[in-house]
Amino acid sequence: QVRLVESGGGLVQAGDSLRLSCAQSGDTSTRYSMGWFRQAPGKQREFVAALSNSGSGALYSDAVRGRFTISRDNALNTATLQMNSLKPEDTAIYYCAASSSYVGRYADYYDSWGQGIQVTVSS
Repeated sequence: QVRLVESGGGLVQAGDSLRLSCAQSGDTSTRYSMGWFRQAPGKQREFVAALSNSGSGALYSDAVRGRFTISRDNALNTATLQMNSLKPEDTAIYYCAASSSYVGRYADYYDSWGQGIQVTVSS
């Protein structure tokens, strides 16, 4: 079982940037595919970005493509979500997730989840 912990959230203004990190601990021998999801108040959890265990083939939602970048450092067992040109509609709790066998936009296929971290973008 892998444990995931997000960091780097906070309150920023529209147009600012923020960098979220997801630290993996526990089972570090398995190279997991990583995903980022978010949930805004009153809304369902939605896919943001995903990256394969090799670091290739990044996927993005239409809402963030061109503004967010997902990456990973396998040596440090971390995944990162660089968020640029933030908008108020990006306000949500952001979750990282890991899967040993799936990379994509469907949350049900991810095995492990972090506790989430708040990102608030003011207008």
